[in-house]
Amino acid sequence: MDPAGRVAIVTGGAAGLGLVVVRRLVGEGALVVVADVDEGALAAREIGSGVAGGHDRGGERAARELGSRVAFVRADVRVAADLERVVAFALERFGGLDVLVNNAGGVSRGAQWPLASVLEWRATLDLNLSGPMLATQLALEPMRARGAGAVVNIASSAGLGLAPYDSPEYGAAKAGLIRFTTSVAGLREEIGVRVNCIVPHWIGLERAHAELAAMSDADRAAAPPFVDPEAIAEAVVWLVRDESLSGRVVEMRGGSDRRLLDDGQ
Repeated sequence: MDPAGRVAIVTGGAAGLGLVVVRRLVGEGALVVVADVDEGALAAREIGSGVAGGHDRGGERAARELGSRVAFVRADVRVAADLERVVAFALERFGGLDVLVNNAGGVSRGAQWPLASVLEWRATLDLNLSGPMLATQLALEPMRARGAGAVVNIASSAGLGLAPYDSPEYGAAKAGLIRFTTSVAGLREEIGVRVNCIVPHWIGLERAHAELAAMSDADRAAAPPFVDPEAIAEAVVWLVRDESLSGRVVEMRGGSDRRLLDDGQ
């Protein structure tokens, strides 16, 4: 599927990796709905002329860069009504839906399971697993109506392997997102919708660079190289374009080529 002229939703697209993906999709000619919980984020206000409330000078600067092909909708992917509103907005504003990038996610900065309350750890599951599953479910009919669709889930290396992990709920959610992806490979044959997943290791975003700088010299020397956010955005475009891929998982390590995982990995 050529992204040019296609309608995409990117959750968590107002900052960080999501913003990099949005800019890349717009550069490919797509029309993009940015769904993010923080409507006050600077990046959200500056993303383009379609941004709700984006009338400040920063918005004007970004409008010249990205134009009217981007629109912002405040949405929390943990809230079903918000996701329903995002999909409805894409249909009303741009006339359809072809691409969904389930990028929103993250680890709680508070207590982790088992010290976290039920509400806290369930919120992590909702953000990283239930939300993407529901967004995908809501996108199926609009995509089927267009004859094809592509969903790209952004998971994490926290969902791979068998080693202990500091946030069990986050690791479990990302593992679930990976398995969800592989479980729905048959949607391509059924309704023409392809669901694939990217599993990046340590992403070279601002927060990661700050964490690296705060390490001791020894720890910094032993740290793995970052995954370039632009390389992840490139992988998103690749998965949108390559119609032979469905239910596949792409691992990305810093300093290495992306690789498709098979059933034994």
